[in-house]
Amino acid sequence: MRNLCMLVIALLMQGSLKAQYPGFTELKDQESFKQAFAAATKATESIKSDFTQEKTLSMLSDKITSKGKFWVKKENRVRMEYTQPFSYLMILNAGRIYIRDGQKETRISADSSKVFQQVNRILVDCVAGTVLSNPDFHARIFESSKAFLIELDPVARNLAALYRKINIFIDKKDYSATAIDMIEISGDRSSIRFFNKELNANIPDTLFTIP
Repeated sequence: MRNLCMLVIALLMQGSLKAQYPGFTELKDQESFKQAFAAATKATESIKSDFTQEKTLSMLSDKITSKGKFWVKKENRVRMEYTQPFSYLMILNAGRIYIRDGQKETRISADSSKVFQQVNRILVDCVAGTVLSNPDFHARIFESSKAFLIELDPVARNLAALYRKINIFIDKKDYSATAIDMIEISGDRSSIRFFNKELNANIPDTLFTIP
């Protein structure tokens, strides 16, 4: 009877995983993925990309869609520029953050905003190949025929209070991120999709200059 119960639980868990991420199954050989991912990201110095972001609010039925351009470059440099339907710029450079929202400008230290620092670290970690060793999260890896999915469960208390899960979709062709889904405790969800990607693009350092 005990063995039968264990079998039923295992089947239920397997079915739950498939239902949670249709088309994906949990990766058995995670070590091989980690080695390939680290090797690919080690050879990636920069990424230039367009993006779309969909924000789903639990209180609203409509989605808020934004578009823009994204640049990331070693070491720890990120530029995210929203162009539609509003103008918004965020630059992260060496622990300093610059935000321009319309005519309003803000300069802060990443150390003064722990959550902001942790979330933006995910973007940098995707390029550096260190996302799986980030101590703020517990990671599981899934795969489909065309992509890997890195599921990040927050273990840092401040992140766990805000996010239920953060999922990163990795292209099997070049091991670059194609999408990031951030699912909040509140039920809100932000999904960023990257396209027209250029790996190791010639990106001038001036793009990351904080005024």
